[in-house]
Amino acid sequence: MKRFLLLGLCILGIATAFSFKKAKPRLLVFSKTAGFRHDCIPTAKRAMIQLGVEKGFDVDTTEDASVFTEKNLKKYNAIVFLNTTGNVLNDEQQVVMEKYIRNGGGYIGIHAATDTEYDWPWYNQLVGAYFLSHPHQQTATLQVMDREHPATRHLDSTWIRKDEWYNFKSIVPGLHVLLKIDEHSYEGGKNGDNHPMSWCRDFDGGRMFYTELGHTIASYMEPEFLQHIWGGIEYVLAKKK
Repeated sequence: MKRFLLLGLCILGIATAFSFKKAKPRLLVFSKTAGFRHDCIPTAKRAMIQLGVEKGFDVDTTEDASVFTEKNLKKYNAIVFLNTTGNVLNDEQQVVMEKYIRNGGGYIGIHAATDTEYDWPWYNQLVGAYFLSHPHQQTATLQVMDREHPATRHLDSTWIRKDEWYNFKSIVPGLHVLLKIDEHSYEGGKNGDNHPMSWCRDFDGGRMFYTELGHTIASYMEPEFLQHIWGGIEYVLAKKK
């Protein structure tokens, strides 16, 4: 009888241990476009999936806005707007997104996420700025403003790389800027000495990270860029619910 009791307790203990096993974070990568469509999107989605494999989080990719329901978004620790453009969510889906963030959800915006939802003021506050224009793709120097942040601690004080560099309008005050671009290092900058390229902050109950980088296909094969993205994800996932 004692043997059966001990065996039962062992089985219960094992079952309990498995039940308390921490689930992997899950991200929703959303890349719907209603304007310009970046040719890097297929490569970028594959890179996000591979990053999940390497770093230990699950990734679902979609361009179907109907997944933005309150029930469905509960599955995700963060939502990635990956080169979205134009109006990608309807009014009901916008309400769901706002509630998701207010309940502690995370947001990661990559490149054209700032070229998205110009008629939704709350989104401007979430993403931090709106796209204005860009010059031709060229090499420029980025200044690292925070050497301790997960998204930038792997970098030196400057980062020289080629990409498409946005000028911004409607830059929200109070952003924690991680990268700025040196407008003297390239042609076509219009934001002057305070030209942010990546930033983060707590917002409306949740946490956000945005990087302007990521226009080119080559970006998603670049280890430093992928580490930058992972650092942003790590920052967003670290928010205590």
